[in-house]
Amino acid sequence: MKDAIFKGAGVAIVTPFTETGINFQELGRMIEDQIANGTDAIIITGTTGESAAMTDEEHRAAIKFAVEQVKGRVPVVAGTGSNETAYAVQLTEYAEKVGADAALVVTPYYNKCTQNGLIRHYTMIADHVGIPLILYDVPSRTGVSIKTGTYAKLSKHPRIAAVKEANGDLSAILRLRKACGDNLDVYSGNDDQIVPILSLGGKGVISVLSNVAPRQTHDICQLYFDGKVQEAAKLQIDYADLIDALFCEVNPIPVKAAMRLLGYNAGPLRMPLTDPEPDHLEQIRAALKNHGLLK
Repeated sequence: MKDAIFKGAGVAIVTPFTETGINFQELGRMIEDQIANGTDAIIITGTTGESAAMTDEEHRAAIKFAVEQVKGRVPVVAGTGSNETAYAVQLTEYAEKVGADAALVVTPYYNKCTQNGLIRHYTMIADHVGIPLILYDVPSRTGVSIKTGTYAKLSKHPRIAAVKEANGDLSAILRLRKACGDNLDVYSGNDDQIVPILSLGGKGVISVLSNVAPRQTHDICQLYFDGKVQEAAKLQIDYADLIDALFCEVNPIPVKAAMRLLGYNAGPLRMPLTDPEPDHLEQIRAALKNHGLLK
């Protein structure tokens, strides 16, 4: 059994951009608000953080800033994935150097490697660092799925510790849990599947919802861990409308709009992402109001 990187709700935090770079002052404010409201881990430079649209300098600076801002109060997980293995190794080495607690590594996108390629890719990264890796399976974005047998092989590596599973297939997650047991922790990558994945032995969620409702997302997990399964399920169900609103367009378009509505200077999206359509913006606004997050 490997030590859990975190247990509960980790926020896949947005990156507040200016027209020329990152608004570090506002990122610091967001991180502080997350910690104050019970978030169990900060996941920096993930998909929600628009890492794919960052320069290498920005990517590294955001990771370093998050580590320095958090000061060890909760784990910091750095998104260091790439479709090019050598670059993923370099980013992960950098994340370890500046003090990140773990790395979140998405499957290589566009190249669409084989399962053997995935094994070699992840093994090479894990062999080069001393921090644990969280694999990230999100086939809707990458075109690649990690198969059960691949999980079973990768889970034997001492530094491949967990997976953020966003394939939406609970049956596949069941088989992954059967194949890997305690050698590979599972985090939900979908906010509408937190409780179902916890029921299969999951350790928590890497969450978009946590950006706007950190306490509630934490509480969904904590209630479950405390044995209050019905209460956890009720809270999950209650927030279905907000979760739907946050995914009414491709992430992170809706959540950055929501953060701006809540008074954060979340800044612009990086092209080619664009602001939500007016009807979707109203959906986001209505959902925030429905839960008392916006007056």
